Amino acid sequence: MSMEASELQDLSDDADYAASQQQGSASMMRCDSEKRSSSSEHEGAELIYTKDNVAIHPTQFASERISGRLKLTKQDSVLFLSWIPYKGEIPNAKLSDKDRSLYTITAVPFTEVRSIKRHTPALGWQYIIVVLSSGLAFAPLYFYSGGVREFLAIVKQHVFLARSAEDTNVLLVNDFQSPLQRTLSSLELPSSLPVASGQSTYPSDGGGSSNDNRISILSQYGLRKQKSHDPTRDLSIHLLEKFSLVTKFARETTTQLFSENNGFGSIDKRRNNQPVHSYPEKLSNIAEEKHHESSHSYPETDRLDNEEISNDIDVPADPLEFNNLSLVWGKPRQSPMGREEFTAFLDSEGRVVDSKALRKRVFYGGIEHQLRTEVWPFLLGYHAYDSTYAEREYHRSVKKKEYEDLKLQWKSISAEQAKRFTKYRERKGLIDKDVVRTDRAFEYYEGDDNLNVNIMRDILLTYSFYNFDLGYCQGMSDYLSPIMFVMEDESESFWCFVALMERLGPNFNRDQNGMHTQLFALSKLVELLDTPLHNYFKQNDCLNYFFCFRWILIQFKREFEYEKTMLLWEVLWTHYLSEHFHLYVCVAILKRCRSKIMGDQMDFDTLLKFINELSGHIDLDSTVRDAEALCICAGENGAASIPPGTPPSLPLDDGILYPQDDDIL
Repeated sequence: MSMEASELQDLSDDADYAASQQQGSASMMRCDSEKRSSSSEHEGAELIYTKDNVAIHPTQFASERISGRLKLTKQDSVLFLSWIPYKGEIPNAKLSDKDRSLYTITAVPFTEVRSIKRHTPALGWQYIIVVLSSGLAFAPLYFYSGGVREFLAIVKQHVFLARSAEDTNVLLVNDFQSPLQRTLSSLELPSSLPVASGQSTYPSDGGGSSNDNRISILSQYGLRKQKSHDPTRDLSIHLLEKFSLVTKFARETTTQLFSENNGFGSIDKRRNNQPVHSYPEKLSNIAEEKHHESSHSYPETDRLDNEEISNDIDVPADPLEFNNLSLVWGKPRQSPMGREEFTAFLDSEGRVVDSKALRKRVFYGGIEHQLRTEVWPFLLGYHAYDSTYAEREYHRSVKKKEYEDLKLQWKSISAEQAKRFTKYRERKGLIDKDVVRTDRAFEYYEGDDNLNVNIMRDILLTYSFYNFDLGYCQGMSDYLSPIMFVMEDESESFWCFVALMERLGPNFNRDQNGMHTQLFALSKLVELLDTPLHNYFKQNDCLNYFFCFRWILIQFKREFEYEKTMLLWEVLWTHYLSEHFHLYVCVAILKRCRSKIMGDQMDFDTLLKFINELSGHIDLDSTVRDAEALCICAGENGAASIPPGTPPSLPLDDGILYPQDDDIL
């Protein structure tokens, strides 16, 4: 299309242009101008994207357009949109500088954007219309030299875009059918905890941990205390800021997540129509059977009840008498399993003779660090328990070749191919951004040009090609980091990560069904094991249990020190008492804090802040013992509360492991 034609084009028949005029763009601009009159470009903001020759048409005639520069900037993890008209360029005398300033868009945060309407005709100009949450819209932004797809691709890297069901050309910004998806899109995970984070303030069983000497081991394997001024720790500050942006979304749709039509309304009746006994009756029966098995109790001084509670709130009693002898059936933690003990589980050819006994031993004590490289592949399912030494060696060699072939799929992409491969560029950009801030406080990953950071990037890129449907999502690097640290081999780390993602990949599904089912199951377990606490959450708009989202998403990686995270993970991977033992860990922590939560009358925001401040202050041994006791106590009723296929159970065979929406770009 020639410039002469473009100067004369009449836009009066453009439906989107007309609609934008009818919505009252002028009044919107006036309102926006007043709202932002004192606003200026944010100092210190990171420039993400610029596009020149983006124009606004105040009238239907193209000759009266106002050209300018479109920018995306980011500050404190919030993306901003700006459009600034060029200075000193007035192609038409009818438009004054004042007219042009009326259309200036100055640093609009995407938290205020409701949707983006795109128009990308085969012939003619591309444009977008940005609609705010208030319903008002900016004038259409015309991309005279194209580039709408590129713009949306950049936006998509920083906020979640979902195609509207009513109009496929409308992209909803951070608008999901559940609060969980909204939150995941705006949640940027900070670096993990330091190796040592001070004395635990979490209420424990009062006994000294048999595993306190584990942390000293880490200094031998490349981990050390976090630096006092490590910049990665600053990310944790942003976390609560992120939560402050999303809590209102979670509250708005609390009832949606657990409504009757959520598909899980009859979980207790699904399994062979088993009768559901009253819980107090079940508790008393089990207590009589188990009482003699335990000689340990949680001291009264360990309860949170001794903390000051505002207004002398009468906290409902714990129906399980959590701090009394009748419930504490969790066995004392043991020292980690060593090589000699592990060898005793193997026959002469290297087969694990009794896998259940091995898993039980790991469940109660964990594994010495030097031995993890041999045992973790069994727990993760990479090696079969009945495989021999020779079979495992052959398996490793075959898988190494397979990994190298997979890696070549993206290593062989040329620069010219990459220009035409949007999905690859997006994923690579996200991975590049995440790996440089994953556990960088640890010596194993610290420093510029760290080889292990580069290997992590390569593994994640390869996985995004291996599992193209799922791709890469923020949080995956958190799972890979300890695996790499333990395995110290690129191929072995990749396949162990693949095995883990077979179970936990649904945590990262775009439809978030994996997280939905886990949070739903958690709500049912709390209702079963502590009805007063569950009712408190219900009365205070906390029934979505979103405050446990981070715990479940990356399985407590942010809550414990690095070594203790590895210990907890190997306990969870045993699936000794339950595949869903991590949910009982959640319940155990909540029950330890119930008096504080209810006594202080915490609302959703306060509770979310409180839960996140527990990070680094939870005693792992006592928590695992509590979770074990709760799991035993819940029994069949607890298992019946968890929907089939809930992660980390292997996905149900529905033909699609990772359902994804169509590409919106």
